[in-house]
Amino acid sequence: MGSGAMRRRLALGVAVLAASGMLAFAAPGGALAASEGACAGRKVKTLPFSTGAVHVYKRNGYVCAVTLPKRPGTKRMMSVSVQARGNRPVVDEGRYAHRAGPVTVHAGHRCVWVKGSVARGSVSSGWILC
Repeated sequence: MGSGAMRRRLALGVAVLAASGMLAFAAPGGALAASEGACAGRKVKTLPFSTGAVHVYKRNGYVCAVTLPKRPGTKRMMSVSVQARGNRPVVDEGRYAHRAGPVTVHAGHRCVWVKGSVARGSVSSGWILC
């Protein structure tokens, strides 16, 4: 295959990826749907608290979590962490406007501990999904 044909295929691939990315954000549901779609798998738990909620997903032994505020749009301290029993937690923490995370761990069949916070509100699950 010549270099011209490779360039054309590469350009086509980039165009297809760009178009699919635009469709994801143009789909009904807007930013909330895009935020919740940050984790792969099926939603297995929602941990609500006063200023937001942590959504927990599971797929093929992996557990993923994302923290969403009740009122998105204003930057404030947010965090999310997932810890598989026997391992250290994986944490995302910072000043965000729309979400903290996603964070993913391989848990296999082990329990996980999920934490999340938005501003002064927070939640801690205890050991779940055992």
